[in-house]
Order: sequence, then C-alpha cells, then structure tokens
Amino acid sequence: MSNIALTVEEINALDKLEIIQHPVVKQRFITIHDTLWGPGTGEPAYERESIFFNRILNDEQKLQRATKFSIFSTFIDLAVCGLSLEPGARALCYLTGRNYNIGVDQSGKKIYEGRLVLTISGYGELVLRRRCGQIRHADNPVVVYEEDKFSFSDIDGRKTVSYTCNFPHKSNRIVACYLRITRADGTIDYGVMLEEDWKRLQGYSEENNRYWDKEARQWVKNPNELYVSNNGSIDPAFLMAKCIKHAFKTYPKVRIGKYTDFESNQVDEPQPEIDDFYGIREPEPEPQPEPASFAPPQDLSAGVSVNNDDDDDGTF
Repeated sequence: MSNIALTVEEINALDKLEIIQHPVVKQRFITIHDTLWGPGTGEPAYERESIFFNRILNDEQKLQRATKFSIFSTFIDLAVCGLSLEPGARALCYLTGRNYNIGVDQSGKKIYEGRLVLTISGYGELVLRRRCGQIRHADNPVVVYEEDKFSFSDIDGRKTVSYTCNFPHKSNRIVACYLRITRADGTIDYGVMLEEDWKRLQGYSEENNRYWDKEARQWVKNPNELYVSNNGSIDPAFLMAKCIKHAFKTYPKVRIGKYTDFESNQVDEPQPEIDDFYGIREPEPEPQPEPASFAPPQDLSAGVSVNNDDDDDGTF
C-alpha cells in the first residue's frame, strides 16, 4: 500500500467539493483500485466516479452537511468496493447522510454530527456476492399479484417455489415477491417476501419517521411513501429491491469499507484488514453511536436516493 497520506487537519482545510480532486486522494483511490481489482483499473474508475461523486454532492445540498473526513472516506470506499455511483433504476450504490450522536453538551442536550455513507443497494450486493464466490447467479425478483398462483415450501432446509402468472392483473394488489439464487455449489435457494413481511417493515418505517404535529398536538406516523404509492399497495421496484436485501440477510458478510453500509445488513464493527486503505495519520477516534434521521425519505427507484425504513434508519 502506498505511503501517501493526508492528515485529518489537511482534509478539513479543503472545500468539500475539492476533497476528491486533491492529488493525494486521487492517487490513493487509484492505488487501492489497482491493488484490489487489477492493474490499470484505477485511473478510469477514478475519472468516472469522481464525476458522479461530486455531481451528487453538488445536486444534493443536504449531503454537504457531512463532515469532510466522512466525504473523503466514503469516496475511498468506492475503490474498496469496486462499485459505481452511476445512477439508474438499478443503481449499485448511492450516497446517504446520517446524523450520529457524538455526545452531550453542558446542558445535557445531545450533539449530532452529519456523516456521509456509501450505501450498497440490493443490486450492488448481488455483484459483490458473485465476485466473492458466494453465488453463481441470481434471477431478477418476481412480483406476485393476487391473481397469480403461488406457493412456497421449506422442507428440511430445501426451499421450493411454484409460480404461475395469470394475466390480467386487474386488482393490482401485490401479495408476494421472490428471488431465485443459484449458490456456488449449484444448489438453489429462494428469498421470499410475503405481504405480512413488508407490512411489518412499513410499521417500522412509520415509527422511525413519525413527527410531532404542533397544531394537532400529537405524533403523526409518516412511512416511506413507496409502501403505498401503487394505488395503496407497495411500489413493485421498491419491493424487488427489498426482496434482494431480505434474501441475503443470512449469508456471510463480504468486504466493504468502514464508511459503507449494505441496505440489507448494517455494518456493526470496523473491519481491521482494511484500516490501512484510508492512509490517514492518527485520525480522531470515531464513536459508534446510534444514527438518527434528519430529513424525509427519498425514492431509490430513480437511482441515487435514500430509502428510509427499518433497514435504513438515520438517513438525511
């Protein structure tokens, strides 16, 4: 690993939109990408991702509330993961902001710090799991409507799904979603979500995003609108992403950066094997508090977005 490094003070002296353009940051990104994903891959990856990264920061002004150190670290995590911030309906990853409680002031009031986080979508998770050999292939998620014929069984650990699509879908009511996975050894696994599963997640979303109505003097529950945006039913694209996340919750972890989260599994502990990637001399210790949201949820189906539910608490 290169000895090229920046101090936290040097990073904090830069403008937030200039951090990833710094020559040392550029060289570190390229070196890490070349080391992990093959010689010659770092330069084009940097040129591409630096454009996406700064464009998102410039367009999403709220993300600039994040600390400069977290902006630097999140960009380096892109090289660690080898994914792209290219937007789209099946974006592999995106940027979110989170408020972290870093202590209390003299009056006992909590003090929060905004940090940028690289969040890997369900589609990005599929890419990483294929790379590390956990799976051979995963089909596209299948949305099951009320008119369809569907059954799911799990006998002695062997999962099977029977599905027949019956057109037309007049009711537009979604009752299930499933994902067929081919494991590395050739066996088949299924991830299945039923209506009761996402209703439970919707309940968590309502609690996480509730707000106090001063006029009515009561708490108002405010779930992610994608749970009901499809004429009262869940949005199909949103559900497919949820199904991918749900399917891999029991799979082993794969390597990601310290400022990176999976939508399906929030990283609880730092990974010591990648500590040297950041090249920061004596960084200030990072506390591990519970995050708290300070902005409403956004739509992930459009690409770069925030999806705020039980899996994604604390976004802004």
